[in-house]
Amino acid sequence: MVVTGRAALLALVAVAAVAISGDLGAVVTAVALGLLVALIVLDVLLAASPRALRLSREGDTSLRLGDSATVSVTLTNPSRRRLRGSVRDAWPPSAHASPRSRVLAVDAGERRRVTTTLTPTRRGDARAAGLTVRSVGPLGLAGRQRTLSAPWTVRTLPPFHSRRHLPGKLSRLRELEGQHTAMVRGQGSEFDSLRDYVPGDDVRSIDWRATARGDGVVVRTWRPERDRRILIVLDTGRTSAGRVGDTPRLDHAMDAALLLAALAGKAGDRVDFLAYDRRTRAQVRSSGKGSQVGRIVEAMAPLEAELIESDPAGMVGTILGTQGRTRKLVVLLTDLNAAALEEGLLPRLPALTSRHLLMVAAVRDPAVDAMAEERGSADAVYRAASAERTLDERRRVTAELRRLGVEVVDADPEHIAPALADAYINLKAQGRL
Repeated sequence: MVVTGRAALLALVAVAAVAISGDLGAVVTAVALGLLVALIVLDVLLAASPRALRLSREGDTSLRLGDSATVSVTLTNPSRRRLRGSVRDAWPPSAHASPRSRVLAVDAGERRRVTTTLTPTRRGDARAAGLTVRSVGPLGLAGRQRTLSAPWTVRTLPPFHSRRHLPGKLSRLRELEGQHTAMVRGQGSEFDSLRDYVPGDDVRSIDWRATARGDGVVVRTWRPERDRRILIVLDTGRTSAGRVGDTPRLDHAMDAALLLAALAGKAGDRVDFLAYDRRTRAQVRSSGKGSQVGRIVEAMAPLEAELIESDPAGMVGTILGTQGRTRKLVVLLTDLNAAALEEGLLPRLPALTSRHLLMVAAVRDPAVDAMAEERGSADAVYRAASAERTLDERRRVTAELRRLGVEVVDADPEHIAPALADAYINLKAQGRL
């Protein structure tokens, strides 16, 4: 049961009446309160029951972070009483649902649709907490209230800000594949097509059988091998929880991984995805040629950084156990934390690099670089010394990784995604995939 402001106003009037009634105060008080209680009870009994409502939902089930989604709930009143009052569709605070509540009137046997706009500020799943319906009686003094179950889930996907770099990287791939420039045979290339010989072509590319069957000299053209295997590994351990700017390191790594997945899919390669710390948090296996970005985005959406130390032995074992013994490019998105890498990953790298080509990509914090340049005061000098030590350890770990045959990409959040894409294109150009 709920009591409205109108009942409170009547109670205030009753108090005023008692104040001016003099000797009849006790009698007036009893009569006024009794009448008010009777009216409230009558209003509650005459109010339509929210429990009788039938609910059905429809609307968006997913959106990208920064966009808005609309979710509707249809309320059907099967009773013989007109329901009037208000309704609130409750969602988590991070979903920023609007409007917060609204006036509702549903005649007997009719339906009304209530639409809520969601503008989430966090990735992941937002679940409806319930639909609270308040039904007020005809006198407007009191009514009934009940929270009804109306389950619905809206998944907020990573924003993929680096998508703007994709056309430029695809242009570089087209040039690499010979759509803009002719290619010659080399390591990591495969036969593409035949064309007429032009002066300047390598005579070793002449196809003598095709030349004998035709009227002119024909040469073979080549392109980088396709259908290569790419495994993107996202470290979701404690180091991914650190914030670089206003965004966790994990989200920057996701953005870079999405650009690489989109690019590799366009290049004809097979892309797998793995999120791991001490266990597998998400995994996407390629089901054939084509882009896997949609499936990877769905897998990334609910991921959060776990405040635990990653298990490098388990990670390496999981990588080596994925999809047989096929050689692949393994792209590990983690942090170049000296303590974590030297004690965990580095000793296990030979087992990984002996079977696969490994690339380690890390998000560099530009605030540390800026801190290293400070010289204004004694405190600034100490901060600069600490930053220099951090950068020196980062350079040392990078050098050690490269000595073991690992490709390293270390860039700030603005450039990590295009830098990772460039490293992938360079590997294809060198025929190392």
